[in-house]
Amino acid sequence: MKLKCGVWILLLGVAGCSNKGMYDNLRIHQRHQCLEEPPPASVECLQRTNKSFEEYKREREEALKQSSKE
Repeated sequence: MKLKCGVWILLLGVAGCSNKGMYDNLRIHQRHQCLEEPPPASVECLQRTNKSFEEYKREREEALKQSSKE
């Protein structure tokens, strides 16, 4: 547990506080978690983490627009 906290602090410190940096760090963490899964599940998990920051940002903005309309 201490190691995971240390890794998170290090990653956030290295990447700074930009949204893209935090997104990239989150993807790295998700990929490490995917590798702990058995092979069929790990492949699917890794495919879900392949979204670029630009795709994520575009989808997030669309979702925010839709939620503000409701």
